[in-house]
Amino acid sequence: MLTSRRPDTTRVYDFKTYWRVHSGNYTTLPEYFKSKGYFTMSVGKVFHPGIASNHTDDYPYSWSIPPYHPASLHFEKQKMCKGDDGQLHANLLCAVNVTEQPGGTLPDLESTEEAISLLKGRVQNTQPFFLAVGFHKPHIPFRIPQEYLSLYPIEKMTLAPDPIVPELLPPVAYNPWTDVRKRDDVKQLNISFPYGPVPKDFQLGIRQHYFAAVSYMDAQVGRLLGALDQLNMSKDTLVVFTSDHDGRESQNVVELVDVFPTLTSLVGFEELDPCGELSFKESLCTEGVDLAHHIQNEAVELDREHVAFSQYPRPADSPQPNTSDIHAGELYMVEDDPGEDHNVYQLISDKMVAKLANLTTASLQLQMRQQLLYITAGMKTRGTA
Repeated sequence: MLTSRRPDTTRVYDFKTYWRVHSGNYTTLPEYFKSKGYFTMSVGKVFHPGIASNHTDDYPYSWSIPPYHPASLHFEKQKMCKGDDGQLHANLLCAVNVTEQPGGTLPDLESTEEAISLLKGRVQNTQPFFLAVGFHKPHIPFRIPQEYLSLYPIEKMTLAPDPIVPELLPPVAYNPWTDVRKRDDVKQLNISFPYGPVPKDFQLGIRQHYFAAVSYMDAQVGRLLGALDQLNMSKDTLVVFTSDHDGRESQNVVELVDVFPTLTSLVGFEELDPCGELSFKESLCTEGVDLAHHIQNEAVELDREHVAFSQYPRPADSPQPNTSDIHAGELYMVEDDPGEDHNVYQLISDKMVAKLANLTTASLQLQMRQQLLYITAGMKTRGTA
């Protein structure tokens, strides 16, 4: 999203690689706005911290002032959760009395306060601003204000509607949640590895805490929007909200790489050039689509891609680049299988190979099979299979 380029372009597949060193000196979204005269500010988790952003959150390239990180984040993985035994634990489920936490606060509460403070500081300034706010929740652990649990009484919680492992699912595509297993309350459950059943009462607790964490985040976003209203900034401020998951289904295809070109269009900047086949030396380009016209006029029909692409590393012990060796694939017919319980990838692949056997050109067979594999593996390729 921040470079408008896909991982296959940046060659960044982990959290230990700084793109400016490893790949290219790519212009980021906030850096571009900064170059256009905007005062750019970062609060919380925007760039991934650490070496992935040069231990500086890409300051001073992307930001006008040093990025802000909440001090209480230091305690996020420590024993902060009071258990039934009265002792502190490092739990997955960690609803707390905020006043009893270090500093009497939590990371996302601090980030909200800092963001509002920065907004107040821009009221009398005519220079346009770009403010990015990255909240940590609802990421685990669920260390959240305990009052949000009351919104979701445990007796009214229901189990996940589709808990089974999909048929013919490749093992590499499922997650044993090793990071979750490290939490003290999960350790006590002694769940068999890799996919042993989780007790139903704990499942209900997870869903309760997750929903509560989402409402906690909703409240923080509401505070920011309220501040824009109170400061008379809302009428001339564009607000972009994005997260790992949306709360609704849509037939519209949108990718995170679209955010950069869409925002630049909405504020009146010149159109970004599309990235070429080899764009390592191109500091500014986009692999996304400008959706500004669609946002401003939903009746406008645009030529858009029919497929959105996503990639995620599925390592064994550690990430190992091996783009030519495809171990497995997934393909679900969601219209007939909305729960994605039946992986038909191998069936479709075998049928396609059988059809290709009748073709006369071996290279064409190989090309079409490769395209089928890449398409069903979620990797972008040109042409059709």
